[in-house]
Amino acid sequence: MPIRNEASFINRSLGSVLAQDYPHNLVEVIIVDGMSDDGTMEIVQSIINNYSQTKDNNVPSPIHSPITLIDNPSRIVPTGLNSAIRHARGDIIIRVDGHAIIDTDYVQQCVKVLKDTGAECVGGPMVTVGETWLACVISLAQSSFFGVGGVAFRTGRRQGCYVDTVAFGAYRRNVFNRIGGFDEELVRNQDDEFNFRLTQSGGKIRMDPSIRSVYYSRSSLRGLWKQYFQYGFYKVRVIQKRGAVPSWRHLIPAVFVLSLFLTIFMALFTFKPLWGIVVIGPYTGANLIACLWVGRRNLRVLTILPVAFLILHLSYGLGFLWGIWYWRRRRVG
Repeated sequence: MPIRNEASFINRSLGSVLAQDYPHNLVEVIIVDGMSDDGTMEIVQSIINNYSQTKDNNVPSPIHSPITLIDNPSRIVPTGLNSAIRHARGDIIIRVDGHAIIDTDYVQQCVKVLKDTGAECVGGPMVTVGETWLACVISLAQSSFFGVGGVAFRTGRRQGCYVDTVAFGAYRRNVFNRIGGFDEELVRNQDDEFNFRLTQSGGKIRMDPSIRSVYYSRSSLRGLWKQYFQYGFYKVRVIQKRGAVPSWRHLIPAVFVLSLFLTIFMALFTFKPLWGIVVIGPYTGANLIACLWVGRRNLRVLTILPVAFLILHLSYGLGFLWGIWYWRRRRVG
């Protein structure tokens, strides 16, 4: 579990990991802290102390798993994940996020699906929720097809299927021996790059609806913009490194932004305002239709949902275009 400054979530996220119904003597928990300065580690330490105290008093404890703490001075996720993998002793490695809650049978279901399917990585649909009203609206946008395309683990599936990536995947240990660890250059998208590398090497990734988790979305539009701008920016690097595009859906936001800029330029250059609605008109219509469908159970979200959709598409597209310029220039240099 790589974490940094998760004081408001760590009780729930770590609690869900420690509440697993899998045999306790077969589970180890490794927490890699990116030098948190908000009291996160004090909370983690109190959980560990509570475990030690209840164990000494022979009182049944809700915390059964041994916990290992590792410092992550670089403060980014891939270095933390690789440190944890080096310390792990198990045959199955499960990556869990400090901003998420996994079901009590998460480990059990992961092990079962790995055995039943022979896949090298398994995961499940991730339900995105929000703690505030704005965060709830953002979570609706992130869980919709219009917002994020056909990302199976975000939009969900009723039946198990093979996919190109999953969140919080469970991997067979030999995968890391075969294709290496997480790419430490990628501040974002390190999971996507690793999973793409896995499928390119012939491995299979299985998503199963029995493997369930909850993820807490960003609580501000600014945070959402930053998150998806970085996703687009680092997606270019993933494509460069792997020499292929994992899915064409990743290109659509960039095409949208380029088309938008082009039509606005044409409108200004030719003094014909109709150019301006060539892209804006259809997009606005599609956005409103998606909003009415996604927000049909709570029309209040229609005040913000169109903006959340627009931020998802613009930020990812702009990040992708910036990444094309930045990473190409850096590689040439």
